[in-house]
Amino acid sequence: MKVHRTSEATREVAEAIAVEALGFIASDPILFDRFCGVTGLSADEMRAAAGEPGFLGGVLDFVTAHEPTLMAFCESSERSPELVARAGHLIGGDVPWDDAS
Repeated sequence: MKVHRTSEATREVAEAIAVEALGFIASDPILFDRFCGVTGLSADEMRAAAGEPGFLGGVLDFVTAHEPTLMAFCESSERSPELVARAGHLIGGDVPWDDAS
């Protein structure tokens, strides 16, 4: 995947990774239950929250906070753990996106 250096394109890439991570979480009933427990959201509430600022960053925080979950997502998505972590930092506003290719 080619990543563009403009902030809009990189934020779009980071958000796409987060949406993919949310799909990964939702596809595993045990992981989804844990995510609901951590966030305090029901499935219905999560649909509404998904459009809120910070939600996608929270998804990546959840994935990266638990190494087995991170590694399973990375294997499933064929992405490196470093790329997933950088996406989370970008969405969270922690650091600018550097060359993520």
